[in-house]
Amino acid sequence: MPQDELQSGDLSHRFDYATAFTAGLLDPDRAPPDAVSGPNGKAAVKRYAVYRNNVTVSLIDALVASFPATLRITGPDFFRAMARFHVRETPPTSPLLFEYGRDFPDFIEHYDYARPMPWLADVARLERAWLDAYHAADAEPLACVALASIPPERLADTMFVRHPATHAIRSRYPVVTIFGANRRDGPVGRIEADGPEDALVTRPGLEVFVRHLPPGGAAFLDRLMAGEPLGVAAAAAFAETAEFDLAANIAGLLQAGAFTAADQGG
Repeated sequence: MPQDELQSGDLSHRFDYATAFTAGLLDPDRAPPDAVSGPNGKAAVKRYAVYRNNVTVSLIDALVASFPATLRITGPDFFRAMARFHVRETPPTSPLLFEYGRDFPDFIEHYDYARPMPWLADVARLERAWLDAYHAADAEPLACVALASIPPERLADTMFVRHPATHAIRSRYPVVTIFGANRRDGPVGRIEADGPEDALVTRPGLEVFVRHLPPGGAAFLDRLMAGEPLGVAAAAAFAETAEFDLAANIAGLLQAGAFTAADQGG
């Protein structure tokens, strides 16, 4: 048999084995694949079960590390039980553990036992944005004085380039306050905040910052991050609330390091 056919057959066998081996790792009710065996060709049911449990625990631990505020709110027993259901439904797609859990906030939103905490999913979304900002590429933020060189008649057409670490999280609940209270050390007292809160997440340097966006700020930032010009973004913010302060929002976003460049358009 030609060497290339031998290599092709060997690779196909390895792929089939890997597929069979991984298929049941997150399903405790699934029997070990026939291709898995122990010493002397004996069945490896217990060995496979131990390995399967280790994989599940590792993924749960990854979620624990990524969502510390969510963990603190629910308590470890509730969190780990909820995480175990998520792991069984959502296998990892990346070898990088910090990438795992992007679907976890959506899972929480539809998890029956979390329904008494309707704000929990948004806290998890804010934590995911914090983690993404932490791992984002470094970039020099746009200086606050950058707009001074743009002629006033060109400002409405100016478009901004989002910093890789910039995210906006919108919530019907006081998510910034809840997040902040549960990411700090020490006891968490009664949270008096009420109503919606939108968050700006940035990392202009080494440290991730989470800020409460003012009224209309999230709509404004969302449009700018989508590549729309300043005038269109401002109109969207004013349409959402008459309280929108254009000058204060621009200054706040620049001070937070939300952008890397400004383009005056055509």
